Order: sequence, then structure tokens, then C-alpha cells
Amino acid sequence: QVQLVESGGGLVQAGGSLRLSCAASGRTFSSYAMGWFRQAPGKEREFVATINWSGGSTLYADSVKGRFTISRDNAKNTVYLQMNSLKPEDTAVYYCAADRSGVGVVVTMGYDYWGQGTQVTVSS
Repeated sequence: QVQLVESGGGLVQAGGSLRLSCAASGRTFSSYAMGWFRQAPGKEREFVATINWSGGSTLYADSVKGRFTISRDNAKNTVYLQMNSLKPEDTAVYYCAADRSGVGVVVTMGYDYWGQGTQVTVSS
């Protein structure tokens, strides 16, 4: 079992930055791929970014490419999402997720564990 706890959300003006963190419990974190997803009110949960077990491979949604950066620190059992140049349309609850395969995929069904989410609100 893996437990995931997100932090770092908040209210920020458009053009600002936030860094989300996701702390994982368990001894197998370094073997999991990690992903970030988000869900806005009335919309489906959507893929944001993923990173494979080693950190050597990342993938981003087109809507965040060039603005967001996913990274991980396996020694700290933590994955990060650095969000720059934030836009009002980035407003959502952000979730981190763990994929036991270690590869990292873009669909929600590919993930085995989920955090509770952290709210990000970007004002215009």
C-alpha cells in the first residue's frame, strides 16, 4: 500500500507560480511512476504530467508543456510539480497518483494509488 499526500496548493494571480509536492509512504516509492492529474468543477479528471520510476522520462499535457515541470526525489519519497506562468484555466484540484508499473501513463486507469488532492486557484 502507498499513501499519497499532496501539499502546496493555494490562490495565486495569473502569471504567478506554485510548487506542488506529493509525499508518499512506503518503501517502494522509487519503483513507481508518478503522475499529476487535475479536475476542474464540472469536468473530468485530466492528465497533467508523469515521470517514470527513475526520473529519466517525463511526459506533459500539451496545455502545460513549457510551463510546468515534474520532478522527483526518491530519497525523500516525494514528487513535485513546479507550475509557472499560471493561467485562470489551470484552476482545479490537483491530484498525484502512483503507477506500480514504473512506466508512467496518461490515463487515470493506469494508476494504482491516489492522493486526496490540493486546490489550485488562479485569479485573473
